[in-house]
Amino acid sequence: MATDSNGIEPRARTLVQWLERDILSLAGPDLATRQLLFDFVVAELRQREAQDLSRTGAYRRALQNQRDGLLAFAGLLDEKLDAIAQTHNVARDLVREVCILHRKSETSSAFWQGWNRLLSRIGRPFHDVYAAVSAALRSTPRSSSLVENLNSRLRVCLTNRRHLKGGRVWLGLLQFVFNHRRFARSRCPERTGKSPRELMSGKPHDHWLTLLGLGRLQPQLI
Repeated sequence: MATDSNGIEPRARTLVQWLERDILSLAGPDLATRQLLFDFVVAELRQREAQDLSRTGAYRRALQNQRDGLLAFAGLLDEKLDAIAQTHNVARDLVREVCILHRKSETSSAFWQGWNRLLSRIGRPFHDVYAAVSAALRSTPRSSSLVENLNSRLRVCLTNRRHLKGGRVWLGLLQFVFNHRRFARSRCPERTGKSPRELMSGKPHDHWLTLLGLGRLQPQLI
């Protein structure tokens, strides 16, 4: 079965793109709906694992194991939209439609058609509701970027794995590297020079190569 340059079967890639652009998009359905759609995508990817020789399984496991974390933003957004509905005495489904409206470009006719339709249904509070929803979206992290980051980090590793055997051992090694590699730079200054393990435990550790039993790092001679 044909795969693309990254070893992913085209139909599986379509599912991943749907996941990123719709299920994990900031303006979208409520958490319960996203969970159902997420599980559907994972189930479809699982079916394709046995049908090709690609690395679909690694992507599927990575997504499945992080479902709750990736969708956590949706629960937070649900709470914000519910609060907006109560504050402005507007039905929740209408506030959700205002949220969905943010997915359309303000230069498109579809946006203004939706704008006028919601304005007529909500009435006077519409502008305040729209502004509140915009603020809620700006203050909620975008989980789609987390998936993009996950894919970009895994893609090189999955490509390099083509000559290796022992999937579980390899994935365990990959997990070890990600947990112990120190950040060279970060938007948060306190993270620079520390690994995820050090940040979570609050305790320093040796270089990850040393932890693998390869000996102490030697100073580089100039």
